[in-house]
Amino acid sequence: MTPPTPTPLTGAKLGLTAFVLALGTFMMVLDTTIANVSLPTIAGNLGVSSDNSTWIVTAFAVSNGIAVPLTGWLMRRFGVVRVFCTAVALFTVASFLCGIAWSLPSLIAFRVLQGAVAGPIMPGSQALLISVFPSDKRATALGIWSMTTLVAPIMGPILGGYISDNYHWSWIFLINVPFGIVVSLVCWSNLKDRETPTMKLPIDTVGLALLVVWVGALQIMLDLGKNADWFNDSTIVVLGIVAAIGFVAWIVWELTDDNPTVDLTLFARRNFWIGNLCFSLGYAVFFANILLLPLWLQTQLGYTATWAGLVAAPSGLVAVALTPFVARLSGKIDARILATVAFAGFALSYYLRSGYTTTASFSDFVFPLLIQGVAMSTFFLSMLTIALDRIPPERLPSATGISNFTRIVAGSFAASIITTAWDRREALHQNRLAEAVGNGFPYRMAVEQMQRFGLDATQTAAVVTRQMVGQAYLLASTDLFRLSAWLSAALILLVWMCRRPAAMTGPVAAD
Repeated sequence: MTPPTPTPLTGAKLGLTAFVLALGTFMMVLDTTIANVSLPTIAGNLGVSSDNSTWIVTAFAVSNGIAVPLTGWLMRRFGVVRVFCTAVALFTVASFLCGIAWSLPSLIAFRVLQGAVAGPIMPGSQALLISVFPSDKRATALGIWSMTTLVAPIMGPILGGYISDNYHWSWIFLINVPFGIVVSLVCWSNLKDRETPTMKLPIDTVGLALLVVWVGALQIMLDLGKNADWFNDSTIVVLGIVAAIGFVAWIVWELTDDNPTVDLTLFARRNFWIGNLCFSLGYAVFFANILLLPLWLQTQLGYTATWAGLVAAPSGLVAVALTPFVARLSGKIDARILATVAFAGFALSYYLRSGYTTTASFSDFVFPLLIQGVAMSTFFLSMLTIALDRIPPERLPSATGISNFTRIVAGSFAASIITTAWDRREALHQNRLAEAVGNGFPYRMAVEQMQRFGLDATQTAAVVTRQMVGQAYLLASTDLFRLSAWLSAALILLVWMCRRPAAMTGPVAAD
C-alpha cells in the first residue's frame, strides 16, 4: 500500500486525530485479550463448560487472521480512510451484538463477525497516523501506534476481570460502542478529504474461499475433538480430511493464480519462512500460556477474574517500559541476538512457572511474568526484522499480511490445543493419583482425620476427590509450562539458521 501524501495536520486537529486513530487500534487489540480472564464467568452465565468457552477466543482470532490478507486489496480498491472508518463502524456494531448475545453459539457467531471486520483496523490506523504527522515526526507516530499495541493487551485482562467481577460480562463488549462511534465519526470528519487513490483490482475469490474452508475446518476439528474422542468420531475424521484437502488445494491455487490472496512465493526467501515459523510458533506458545494461566487461577485456585488479570499486568508494564530502548538498539544489534533474548526470556519464564504449587502466592505468580515482559519487549520487533529482511517495498504489504495471518491463526490453534492438552494431562494425573492413594494407609489416615471433624463417608470422599483433582490440574499445568519452556529454547536454534538481517528502516504494517 503506497502511503498517502497530503499535507500533514497541525495543532488540535492533529492531536485529536492521532488520539482517535490510536484509540481505534486500542479497541481492536483490547478485544483479543479482554475475554481471556472472563471465560469462566461467561461460561457459567451461559451454562457451558470452561473448555467450550475458549471458542469465544478462537472464533475472533481465526476470523481476524483470515481477514488480514484481504486488507491490502480492500485499501487499494476503496481507499484507506473509507476502509478504516467502515471497519471501525462495523466493529462497533459487532461489539454491540456480542454484548447482547443470548447463548454461546450466538456469541461465537458475533465474535466471528467482530474478528472479520477488525482486519483492516490495525494496518489502517498505522498508515493514517503516518500520513497525518510531518515526515520528521513519523517516529512519534509509530511510537504512539506501537504503545497502543502493547498497552491494550495489558489492559485487556485487567479491564475484563474488573467488569466480570463487578458488572455483567456483556460490558466487556458493550464498552466498545461509545468509543467506536467517536472514532469512526471523528476520523471520517477529519480525514475524508485525505482519501488515498483507488483502483479496480481483481480479487482471488477461489483462494479466499479455500482459505476459509481449510482454516475453518481445522479450527472446528481442534475445538470439537477434545469432546468427541478425536479420530474415533466420524465428524472429526471428515473435518480432518476437508482441512487436509483444502490446504493442499489452496497451496496449489495460490502458487498458480495470477492474483493470489496470499503470495506464497515469498516463502522462497530463507529469512521469511524461518522468521515466520519462529514468529508463529513463539506467539502460539505465548498465546496458549496467557490463556492457560488465568483459567487455572480461576477454576482451581479461587482467584477472581480481577486478580487473575492483575497477575499478568506487570509483564505488560515491563514490556512497555523497555520497548523504546529496544527500538533504539534494534538498528545497532543483530536482530538474531534480540530474538535469542526473547526466546531465552520466554523459556526461563515458562520454566519458573513449572515450579508452581497450589500454595503459591500472588508474588510467586508475578515474578516469572516480569521476565516474560522482558521477552515481549524484544520478541515482536526482532521477529519482524528477521521475517521482513530485504523484502522489496512493493511486496511488503503482502509480506506483512502473511506474517499477521500465520501468527494470528497459530495463536488460535494453540488456544484449542492447550485446553485439550490440559484436560488430557489432568485426567492422566488424576488416574495415577487415584491408583497411588487407593485404599492404602495415607487414604485411611485422611479419612480418620476428617471423620474426627464430623464428616461422614460421602463428605470425606468428596474432599479427597477435590484434593486429587486440584493436584491433577496443578501437575497438568506444570507439565505444559515445562513443555513451553523447551519449545521456546528450541526456537533459539532455529533463529540462528537465518542470515543476519539488515536493520529495518521503513514502517511495518501491523504487528
